[in-house]
Amino acid sequence: MGRILAQVRKELIQFLRDRLSLALALALPVVLLLLLGHAFSLSVTNIPIVVQDLDDSALSRDLIHAFRASVTFRVVAWPVDRQPEQALSTNTARAALIIPPRFGRDVARGVPSPVQLLVDASDANTAKLVSGYAGQIVQAYNEQTAGAAQAAPVQAAIRLWYNPGESSPRFYGPGIFVMALSIFPPLLATLAMAKEGEHKTILQVYVSSISAHEFLLGKILAFVAVALAEAVVLLVVLLTSFGVGFAGDPTPFVVATVLYAFCVAAFGTLIGAAIPNQAAAMQAVAFGGFLLVMLLSGLLFPIENIPAGLRWISNLVWGRYYIEVVRDALLQGGGWIATWYKVLIIGLIGGVFYAAAWRTMRRMQVAD
Repeated sequence: MGRILAQVRKELIQFLRDRLSLALALALPVVLLLLLGHAFSLSVTNIPIVVQDLDDSALSRDLIHAFRASVTFRVVAWPVDRQPEQALSTNTARAALIIPPRFGRDVARGVPSPVQLLVDASDANTAKLVSGYAGQIVQAYNEQTAGAAQAAPVQAAIRLWYNPGESSPRFYGPGIFVMALSIFPPLLATLAMAKEGEHKTILQVYVSSISAHEFLLGKILAFVAVALAEAVVLLVVLLTSFGVGFAGDPTPFVVATVLYAFCVAAFGTLIGAAIPNQAAAMQAVAFGGFLLVMLLSGLLFPIENIPAGLRWISNLVWGRYYIEVVRDALLQGGGWIATWYKVLIIGLIGGVFYAAAWRTMRRMQVAD
């Protein structure tokens, strides 16, 4: 144990003396969290829309007012005699609402009078959101206009859980917190390990009396401490800047964070041991710590939306399970019942990384 602690102390002293490493560990993750957390948005607001009112009745003006009152749409003036498609082709608007003649008379008589909505679908996701919001506005207008006499037999009661205000930072903030922990600690660990091989100082370890087990644990635990320090700083930013708090029992989050710090530190150490070249090792860590976590962990979009041919890979992405634990702790509050197996998987993946790193070091070290 003394040798392991000595190795931890040596790694931390070298780390603290390197100002660039300090900035990479503590400053850049905060910048990443603040920048990406407030740049992403799940809600669509201020979408320009033109209206062609061919009826100009009181009821048609009420419908236009319903769109104007929505925070999603911004009604742009458009001449009645011009084709609404021109507004889409000239980027004047992203959607066009066309109200047919005799709209008011038909609504007053209870006769169906459909309105036409043209949506610019060059951005498919935004088009789907715009169509959904427009449908909700029209539905609310129908209920207000028809009254109880013509109430629909089936009514949908929409209730939003966990994030009722549809706040994007509350959803993306925990994910970016996980992504920062997935990038910077393993990057620092792999640089420290690859430097040993690139500068040939690892030869001193191979011929020394310290075992591969002691050497690796010393390396990994040092960067576990760095990762936990980074997690504390990022958590403070999350709680103060993103409006989130612990929704339930925080102990699954705490245990998962410690295990995840070990997992990513072991991953970085494994890459550094297997690839004794700093540039190449950085690229490997960037692939595993950034691309896989960014694209296949549920950070940007639900895992169910990933094509079936690639979806199975997400089961091997360690960040996927930690993202679910963090979001549960800060948004849902399911506790151990909902997250125990995810915490266990994080620990198992970390154990696999450590075993692979030990196997790599063990076969190079001189036997006693």
